[in-house]
Amino acid sequence: MQATPQVFDRQLTELDFVRLRKLVDGRDPGLFADVLDLAEIVPSPRIDPDVVTMYSQFEFEEDGTRKRRVLAVCYPQDAEPSTGFISVLSPLGSSLIGRRAGAQVQWDTPAGPRRGFIAAVLFQPEASGDYVT
Repeated sequence: MQATPQVFDRQLTELDFVRLRKLVDGRDPGLFADVLDLAEIVPSPRIDPDVVTMYSQFEFEEDGTRKRRVLAVCYPQDAEPSTGFISVLSPLGSSLIGRRAGAQVQWDTPAGPRRGFIAAVLFQPEASGDYVT
């Protein structure tokens, strides 16, 4: 009997994985543990260019608004939601990291769950040859 290959809905670079694991180490990781445990980990030069990695810029559209915003997933110390920098540890940020352009995401807010999709990845550090950001 042949084993079925595992299908992942997220890809993380090895560097992002290590840095994110250190970021949540010693904290209550909550649902973020699933992000790390259920992602395909790949070397930075092999990450697909349509995947949201740390500091990628992408167009995001929230369901119901039809308004697109340019966002980037970042580390908590760099978060500035009003300018589009979303912490990877926030519910929205953790729903986005490692997902591909076209992916539907859902995250929880105090007002209830919300949904949206990644319309396009505009810039990815790894696709431009930056493997250390």
